[in-house]
Amino acid sequence: MSRTTIHDIARELKTSAATVSRALNDHPSISTATKESIRKAAQRLNYRQNRTASSLRSGKTFVVGVIVPSVQISFFGSVIHGIEQVIKNQGYNVLLFQTNEQYEDEVQGVQTLLQSNVDGIIASISKETIKYDHFLEVKHRNIPLVLFDRSIDELEVPAVVIDDYKGAFMATEHLIQQGYKRIAHISGPQHIRIFHERLRGYVDALKAYGHQVDGDLITYGKLSIDSGRACTQHLLRLAHPPDAIFAVEDFSALGALQVIKESPWSQPGQIGLVGFANEAFSAYITPSLTTIDQQTALMGQEAATIFMNLRQEESNPTGPPQKIVLEPTLVVRQSSLKRQETID
Repeated sequence: MSRTTIHDIARELKTSAATVSRALNDHPSISTATKESIRKAAQRLNYRQNRTASSLRSGKTFVVGVIVPSVQISFFGSVIHGIEQVIKNQGYNVLLFQTNEQYEDEVQGVQTLLQSNVDGIIASISKETIKYDHFLEVKHRNIPLVLFDRSIDELEVPAVVIDDYKGAFMATEHLIQQGYKRIAHISGPQHIRIFHERLRGYVDALKAYGHQVDGDLITYGKLSIDSGRACTQHLLRLAHPPDAIFAVEDFSALGALQVIKESPWSQPGQIGLVGFANEAFSAYITPSLTTIDQQTALMGQEAATIFMNLRQEESNPTGPPQKIVLEPTLVVRQSSLKRQETID
């Protein structure tokens, strides 16, 4: 059987091929009733739109490239879900690339998406990335680029982030208010702004409550369970070990929890623990993990909305790039609750 075309639909409905084309592309000049009639006919005749031909005519592929450090982390999966909620309603699809936190993979991902002629790129940088030439190429080609979570201020592109400083302040403040005295911090790579901001929030919370900032209680990890374990083992071997830990993200917190449960301070409330990200597992481990929720679905929706607005402008926007800062939320669970009898 030959492939159904817009001319077949036009003959079926006794209208013009131009009207069918406009209706299928949701042109505002076509009434809602006509669009619905044509879409039903297209479905009945098993019509499949020729995306290649449509792209040649419109200059759009209706594909958005999304680059994430890891698809195994539910944080990024939730952001992708938020992106799709917005762009699919506008006829766009996602082409996903995973960098595995590797700079070279990120460069390859950008080049692959550019070669695929995506209409824009929404990305979160890898923890290895310290050079940004590949993203500058996207800008120089006038292809919309939106960053989320891990943004790069120097690129001067739109971004959607959480208030990392405030989230870290809230996490540390919660541990202080629970009665913990020596609060440690497992931080992350400081060239990535969000981890620097979380360290700053931790330090300022301690100062705000009159606690001494002890450099021995600050360690720098690699954003993994194993790294969280190693950092916590180091902290618990100190002559004066901490009685609470604020981890820069939930996987480091999970590694910390494993070591705490193996230690002499394994009883609930002896060592408090707070993570950051509200990963899916955090509610189901024992004890459940207190953490900072980053409004991931909303983050994806906002990033996608910025992209759609950039595409509709069809020209370089004037003024500074848009930056949306979302409010973090403290999710209190068992891991941070200090036993009343242990509070001085």
